[in-house]
Amino acid sequence: MTVVCSVGSTDPWNAAGLGLEVQALAELGTANVWVVAGVTAQDQNGVHAAGAVAPALIAAQFDALHEADIAAFRVGVLLDAATVDVVAARLASATVPVVYDPVIGPSAGGRFIDEATLQAIRTTLLPVVDVVTPNMSEAAALCEQPVESLADMEGAARRLRALGCGAALVKGGHRAGAPVDVLADGGGTLRFEEGSRIEATLRGTGCLLAAALAAALGRGAPLHEAVRAARAFVREKIGHSQERGGMRVAY
Repeated sequence: MTVVCSVGSTDPWNAAGLGLEVQALAELGTANVWVVAGVTAQDQNGVHAAGAVAPALIAAQFDALHEADIAAFRVGVLLDAATVDVVAARLASATVPVVYDPVIGPSAGGRFIDEATLQAIRTTLLPVVDVVTPNMSEAAALCEQPVESLADMEGAARRLRALGCGAALVKGGHRAGAPVDVLADGGGTLRFEEGSRIEATLRGTGCLLAAALAAALGRGAPLHEAVRAARAFVREKIGHSQERGGMRVAY
């Protein structure tokens, strides 16, 4: 069975983060191991508290997985610059796909990371990532420029590649109209715009997409095929979301 390693932080509701990925990856038919890099306290009202795991303990978790036969990594919320540095150092030698969802804060409100962490992401993590999957606001923060139009999205995707990552998928789900995502890779830029907007909300869509993308890449799917499969998985989850704890969740 394909093994995906999730590196990130917890959400007590499992509406996002490591807990959500375990459920999604199981549904996608992959095995899941993880490295807990942080713990958060959040709900439908936003972030209430968050704390990073000590770098030495993060490194020890990577060491404990040396026989896990990992086929892909999925990286999520990293809460401070020290965490970014230790994760980047461990992933620098990875020979399998690394997918990074650069979560800055949940859609319910609040913020996980500061400017020092953003700078560490730009300089140490992005150069070891195969695909980064920011939404428009995350892309704007990483690129330090507004991202509002489709042209802005394409420019941001190219800018992220210039920072060192293999490919950048800038998600346009927060724009009005049909959802359009923009991918920049070694072949140029491509817009993914299959399907009309589903009139529903769902927490954790970024986690779901990155997990599905990592699973597909871990099985050897080409990037464009993996993106289409991941987008279809998220659309299915949005259409079948359920109410729990005052929010729409996937499971």
